[in-house]
Amino acid sequence: MTNDLKDLSLILDSKVPILAIESFEEPRVIEMVTGLAVKRTLPLFTWSITEGLNRLGFGERPETLESPDAEHVLRTIKDTNVPGIYILCDFHPYLKDEPINIRLLREIAMRHHNLGHTVVLLSHSIDPPAEIKRYTARFELSMPTEEQLMHLVREEANNWSRSKSGRPVRSASDTFKKLVQNLKGLPIQDARQLVRGAIFDDGVIDETDIPELNKAKFALMDMEGVLSFQYDTAKFTDVGGLLRLKEWLEKREDSFRDSEIGTLDAPKGIMLLGVQGSGKSLAAKAVAGLWSLPLLRLDFGALYNKFYGETERNLRDALKLADMMSPCVLWLDEIEKGISTDQNDSGISSRVLGTLLTWMSERESKAFIVATSNDISRLPPELVRKGRLDEIFFVDLPNPKVRADIFQIHLEKRAQDPSHFDLGTLADISDGFSGAEIEQAVVSALYSVAASDAELSMEALSSTIHETNPLSVVMEEKINQLRSWAEERCVFADES
Repeated sequence: MTNDLKDLSLILDSKVPILAIESFEEPRVIEMVTGLAVKRTLPLFTWSITEGLNRLGFGERPETLESPDAEHVLRTIKDTNVPGIYILCDFHPYLKDEPINIRLLREIAMRHHNLGHTVVLLSHSIDPPAEIKRYTARFELSMPTEEQLMHLVREEANNWSRSKSGRPVRSASDTFKKLVQNLKGLPIQDARQLVRGAIFDDGVIDETDIPELNKAKFALMDMEGVLSFQYDTAKFTDVGGLLRLKEWLEKREDSFRDSEIGTLDAPKGIMLLGVQGSGKSLAAKAVAGLWSLPLLRLDFGALYNKFYGETERNLRDALKLADMMSPCVLWLDEIEKGISTDQNDSGISSRVLGTLLTWMSERESKAFIVATSNDISRLPPELVRKGRLDEIFFVDLPNPKVRADIFQIHLEKRAQDPSHFDLGTLADISDGFSGAEIEQAVVSALYSVAASDAELSMEALSSTIHETNPLSVVMEEKINQLRSWAEERCVFADES
């Protein structure tokens, strides 16, 4: 926080005519600027469309000046000869297609050497017009540190405890740490709101609070669009097989959460390549579930925009929001659809790739990438080389043991007792089936017996399986080609 004050002080001392501050924390910004104005003995004014222009008298009663609209406040500033700081709150609508206001603000800026005014544009979002950009400096408040967030959680826990006659808030140390880490990227005010929501309902901070907190955090950041929040993250117990992938992730969880551990680099991400329906999407969700992190899915279909330059801006905005949500898992689903090397799209895919690669190389946030692809041959080599991502896993069709596990998972999920079925036989007769095809066989068999008001049986399941032509048969040549490519280039996600 003290660094913010120092940086803001340096900007004011540099005599910048216009200062743009994007923040939802209006009271905090005004408090900071007030302290700096007092030290410089400069008069400070604030303006809003509802309150007009008010002077903050540093302990004296505020003096209200008549400034009913945006144009009037700019004329008032321009006609005032005593140097001062003017904070204009939510002024951005009055600079859009308003040539008079733009010109007045530019004239104030051009006469800064005579007037000495500093105009602070304070809003949640500001894009200064081209006419005043050269006179404008930007300032961004830093987010609270982990230590400050831990203090905040303890403070709210103490408040709850006092309200409950000294009854303490209960929480395991690892859950407490996860809560604090998932608050990162939020201003103090918003973080406090979410902490109260986690504590005040039952006085317990447990694992069930983490997903709810992440949902609320996503909603506060207004992130809907090309980046979507996946509310239902899977558990690895819901995923059959993938033992090597599970082991790889378990070894790296601590390093991802705390990059200060030893000399280990924090893991960057993985790519999951494999046959359609083999469980890549479920595995991506399970990574977030295993690490108790929010899962964000980047929709490359929604990313593209017909207007020149909008697609790259959409991607930059999405990646910036992923940084704000960190620590998180960023799922790049079917990534080849967004940056394929064989697209004839006037270079949009190349620019999208460049934007993504730059972010992957320069990001400092803890956004763990899980990219999924059905056809790696369409991906550029600069994306799949080591260094961009930590590892490429090939998710093959399940072996007999894994098929039996998948049958058990989907039978239990639908209130069927797996002990009533010969899972070994089901695994044998479903050779070549993907996980998705096994699930669909269970669903279809249940519909068949429901029509005759009967119980699900081995005969019904066997019949459904024999009637199905799996993808491994329909597209045998392509799948064998993909598997052959992966044998020398990928780590197989499951044991043979």
